[in-house]
Amino acid sequence: MATGADTTEAPPRLTAASLPESFRTVHIPGQGAGFWRKFGAFAGPGYLVAVGYMDPGNWATDLAGGSAFGYTLLSVILLSNMMAMVLQALAAKLGIVTGLDLAQACRAHYRPPVRIALWVLCEFAIIACDLAEVIGTAIALQLLFGMPLVWGVCLTALDVLLILMLQQFGFRKLEAFIVALLIIIAGCFAFELALSSPSLSAIASGLIPRAEIVTNPAMLYIAIGILGATVMPHNLYLHSSIVQTRRFAPGPSGKREAIRFATLDSSIALGLALFINAAILILAASTFHAAGRTDVGEIQQAHELLGPMLGVGAASTLFAVALLASGQNSTITATLAGQIVMEGFLNLRLPAWLRRMVTRLLAIVPAVLVASHYGISGTAKLLVLSQVVLSFQLPFAVVPLVRFTSDRKLMGEFVNQRVLKALAYGISATIIALNLKLLSSLV
Repeated sequence: MATGADTTEAPPRLTAASLPESFRTVHIPGQGAGFWRKFGAFAGPGYLVAVGYMDPGNWATDLAGGSAFGYTLLSVILLSNMMAMVLQALAAKLGIVTGLDLAQACRAHYRPPVRIALWVLCEFAIIACDLAEVIGTAIALQLLFGMPLVWGVCLTALDVLLILMLQQFGFRKLEAFIVALLIIIAGCFAFELALSSPSLSAIASGLIPRAEIVTNPAMLYIAIGILGATVMPHNLYLHSSIVQTRRFAPGPSGKREAIRFATLDSSIALGLALFINAAILILAASTFHAAGRTDVGEIQQAHELLGPMLGVGAASTLFAVALLASGQNSTITATLAGQIVMEGFLNLRLPAWLRRMVTRLLAIVPAVLVASHYGISGTAKLLVLSQVVLSFQLPFAVVPLVRFTSDRKLMGEFVNQRVLKALAYGISATIIALNLKLLSSLV
């Protein structure tokens, strides 16, 4: 019989470890360690998750929203981020309590036709996400070095080598690399915002939701794109897996401590993502919309106009540097999620380099076709469309997550309490309702 006492040994597993090469490799200090030392040991997975909330797809939707509608869609970014904090906390709790990632839980609790359908939908979401990273990185290479767009897209295939190299040094080194790039992105946008001098009252007004967002089809399309770019389905699978890289004590108190620190870690990291996403939209609103340029919906346009309109040439360069950092960051987490999803749903283990190369090639092919036939404008439209596709996939990840974490047989004492359960199902219903509204508008 279990006594509830914490030990350093993991309980017997009923399934293969999630992300086995990194499973329980990060040491957690014992009971005598202070708060900050323990927090430092648990910190990291939240930042890998946060990367997906500020990828090049976010840039496209935030730029389009800010230039076309000013500060109005700031409320969508805020609400999306708050939803994300709740959902990512649930994903972390599922992984810590059950020892299963979300894909493994789906395989264990759904019949084959359902889990195969969920796997296919999730793969589409990962391809759509990776498509945004490919395009964003290629655009950044073109802006910084003048590299043709198609060449830049093809060059992104080499990103998988960077990921494999970083993982050879351990999961903590991978996390450190991610955090360093996030600091570069945040620093670039802090400088851009200081130059643009946005209206604080307009920012405050934009944080208040308006009915116009739902009633205006053009605004709703961008809003759904922001939602899809912010609350990303593959991040729920990713987070439920990478929290298991920590070697926390398996007893109830060890799990409770791990849940508390993992939630704190992801909430702080998503706060940074909120700042960056809001900064992109605010920059577009204060620079382009305020000057009557409501047509700036492409990253290349923004890069070209930022320097002249802000009066500082370095503004455009920093914008491109931040975009390159964003693309590199996001490609790491998207390919990790691809590995987790395939292994979890199918129990199929491929060599890491092969799995990541397959994910990247599935994104490169459509990107090359669009870049070669439609050029810059085509890739910009493809970026926004990829985020809308992500939003349509979101309910198929959120609903199982909420269901599993609300199941007392699976979660035991860690099951969602009544208020959290109602909030989680309310978020699910909101996402589904917005998607249905958009679908009816498009039809």
